[in-house]
Amino acid sequence: LSCCSQGFFSVLQKLKGTTEQELRIVLLGLDNAGKTTLLKQLSSEDVNTITPTQGFNIKSLTSHGMKLNVWDIGGQRKIRPFWKKYLENTDLLIYVIDSADKKRFEETGLELSELIVDENLKGVPVLIFANKQDLATASPASEIAEGLNLHTYRDRAWQIQACSAFSGEGVQDGMNWISDTIVNRKKAD
Repeated sequence: LSCCSQGFFSVLQKLKGTTEQELRIVLLGLDNAGKTTLLKQLSSEDVNTITPTQGFNIKSLTSHGMKLNVWDIGGQRKIRPFWKKYLENTDLLIYVIDSADKKRFEETGLELSELIVDENLKGVPVLIFANKQDLATASPASEIAEGLNLHTYRDRAWQIQACSAFSGEGVQDGMNWISDTIVNRKKAD
């Protein structure tokens, strides 16, 4: 009976046109930028107990009728050379920056610019979360965008979104941008 009811369900989905779109999202940024906190916030998990990611985490989330397979890859210096191994078939890059860690802006900018030129990310939309905006020392997203020369990224859709992964503020705005960008890309295809 279960095989038949599953078949019936898939027919109903096709009739309604609600078949989920599946996206592969890679979540990158320097260590301590807030990637895992962001991922836990998106999956409604407790953000009070976070340990540094050794290797990677994978979470499947549903947002705006899309299934998002998010790869959260550690940002420690020794792990970064392996980032490129995870970029194949990426639909979207989320890059997280610690807005309060001004000493590392140059380092994070260099890492991002190296990623952007990777062949596997050619034309792939980029959402940059300017995280930790809840801290008094955080730089505004506009200042970070300028420092990263984001205006030079003309071959893809990009967005910088001020947020606090800890409180959740601004995170949903970023997810809305992802939804709008993916929908517009599909219409253009």
